[in-house]
Amino acid sequence: MNIANQRVVAIHYTLNDGDGNTIDSSEGGEPLSYLHGAGNIIPGLENALEGMTQGDEFQATIAPEEGYGQPDPALVQEVPLQMLASIENVQPGMRLQSQSQDGHTQVLTVVEVGEDTATLDANHMLAGVTLHFNGTVESVREATAEEIEHGHVH
Repeated sequence: MNIANQRVVAIHYTLNDGDGNTIDSSEGGEPLSYLHGAGNIIPGLENALEGMTQGDEFQATIAPEEGYGQPDPALVQEVPLQMLASIENVQPGMRLQSQSQDGHTQVLTVVEVGEDTATLDANHMLAGVTLHFNGTVESVREATAEEIEHGHVH
């Protein structure tokens, strides 16, 4: 069975950056399962997997535009440190969670900490990064009506 929309796909993969550093991997764990065509994974990887079958091996290089996009300078802001008073020892590189006014959780990275302010970046940590995937298609099956209705694997 080929990978196509409304099919559940399971893959084992390793994700590297352009320098060959491993960013993520399913090695030693469960494969990643997703509903193809539902936007559960980045568009570039979904497009690269289209038409493959169980047992196929893949290598895919995904440009930022088909991955997590380019960094958006508007998502970097300087905030008063007093807004982060409930967080102990705020340091560059820390990842914080914030809830937007519409109820969505957002991950922020502390870029810089000054005397009275901190610079926070809401861009995805892989924004601007060319992604290199390699792996194997473990299985492909028809999605259930419930999975299609909910837009994800159960």
